[in-house]
Amino acid sequence: MNDQELHAHIEQLVAEEHALLEKGGEVSSHERTRLGAINVQLDRLWDLLRQRRAREEFGQDPSTAHERSADTVEKYLQ
Repeated sequence: MNDQELHAHIEQLVAEEHALLEKGGEVSSHERTRLGAINVQLDRLWDLLRQRRAREEFGQDPSTAHERSADTVEKYLQ
């Protein structure tokens, strides 16, 4: 997946997230679960994009970056 495809996927997930959040209190338990999954996937994709950019910045091949597990990404310290 190249940077343009990553951005498109991120935008798609953000749009879905916003649509669910606009429902307010009318969100079902299934939709709450989906929101959680969207947030995790967004974190993973942003991490992958950062990896690609860092590799490119330092003259490495960005295509060697890989999507890390949800467990890894979600345990990063903020």
